[in-house]
Amino acid sequence: MSAMMIREADKVEIVVLVDNYSDFFLSDTDVAKRLRVLPPSGPLSEPGLSYLIKVYAGSETHTLLFDTGISGTCLLHNAQAFASSMAVMMGQVGANFKDIEAVVLSHGHFDHFGGLLAFLEQAKKGMPVFLQMDAFVSRRFKVNPQLHIDMPGMDEMALTKAGAKLEKTKEAQTIASDLVLLSGKVARQTDFEKGMPEMEARINEEWILDPFYDDQGLAVNIKGCGLVVVGGCSHAGIINTVKHLQKISCIDKVHAVLGGFHLSGENEKIIDPTIREMKSINPDYIAPMHCTGWKAISRFAEQMPECFILNAVGTTYIFQGQK
Repeated sequence: MSAMMIREADKVEIVVLVDNYSDFFLSDTDVAKRLRVLPPSGPLSEPGLSYLIKVYAGSETHTLLFDTGISGTCLLHNAQAFASSMAVMMGQVGANFKDIEAVVLSHGHFDHFGGLLAFLEQAKKGMPVFLQMDAFVSRRFKVNPQLHIDMPGMDEMALTKAGAKLEKTKEAQTIASDLVLLSGKVARQTDFEKGMPEMEARINEEWILDPFYDDQGLAVNIKGCGLVVVGGCSHAGIINTVKHLQKISCIDKVHAVLGGFHLSGENEKIIDPTIREMKSINPDYIAPMHCTGWKAISRFAEQMPECFILNAVGTTYIFQGQK
């Protein structure tokens, strides 16, 4: 795969609009600011994920929505919480949906696209939605050999009718004036990241172990600091995702890794090799969230305390480039 040219950004702000975990009392860190708006106006948590990403380069500002959580209710409520007068008084990054120029979907699971239609109702018509071609495949969860539960899927026609301009591809690409790199289909490099053993997909009219070809992450190149890598569930493997983005960007230094690492349930057995490889990557900051799982998050906190940040919905990460 040929290298993708990604411009340096002066700063990126990543607002966690939706996540599984809520904690009003978490302390700020040097790069993480917490939204302290009391319930019922404060941010809600749900088992989904969504980020508002703002990238700055000189006089340019680009705003993206990366995933949309499991429900429009939570997504819209939390966006309003960030736009509230209290949030503004606190100096928080705003979450004005009118600024969003494109949506990126990490993959075709309902806890990442569930709020998309609700967002599109408020967005400009012709909103670009970047996703992998396989995001629309039928999926099911295997409880046992005799019992399967169908997964909710995206309705392509409904999205188009709602005003989405679907940008489907399998290849890596840059967006936001070449300031954001989308991984495209992630190359598998590790021997332990095998996806989700309980998940099946219907491909070529046959139910098979889901290969998660639609799973993608993104990266921003922060001036003098390296890559900020952001993932959804990282079903392709968080290590595979980081290494893939390093390779196609030709940038080795990783400044931060954020996202769901999917190390719960059956994948608890790969916590140790994942942490071992992450230590080798040596990011300055790491914020596992969403589907990572309590056991894995605790282990990252123990094994990588100098760079670990406990995430909660309502957290804004600010990664500033060198002058």
